[in-house]
Amino acid sequence: MVKALLVSTLLLLCCYSNAQDTSSDTVWLDVRSHEEFASGHLPGAVNIPHTEIAAGIAELKLDKNTPIAIYCKSGRRAGLALEVLQQQGYTNLTNKGGYEQLKQQLVSDNERK
Repeated sequence: MVKALLVSTLLLLCCYSNAQDTSSDTVWLDVRSHEEFASGHLPGAVNIPHTEIAAGIAELKLDKNTPIAIYCKSGRRAGLALEVLQQQGYTNLTNKGGYEQLKQQLVSDNERK
């Protein structure tokens, strides 16, 4: 199930961009639980709970320099995931903080367009 979800959401990544991260190759990771992700998430985000980040990121087979934006509910779990990814050699990581704040920012950005 996780592999199917990862593959399907990875395909959507090319369609998602954020005003702060206009690079189309940025991978957005939602490190909340599967239940939290199912209740709402950013378009194109890949769900890998922070407790599964080491194994989950390996399944994506990303280059270590791929831009990765990480978020959760408040930013705490994103920070924990970021540390694990740094230990694995990933170099282009950003903790984007909490989902609700990002969602509101996306709505505001879309309203300005």
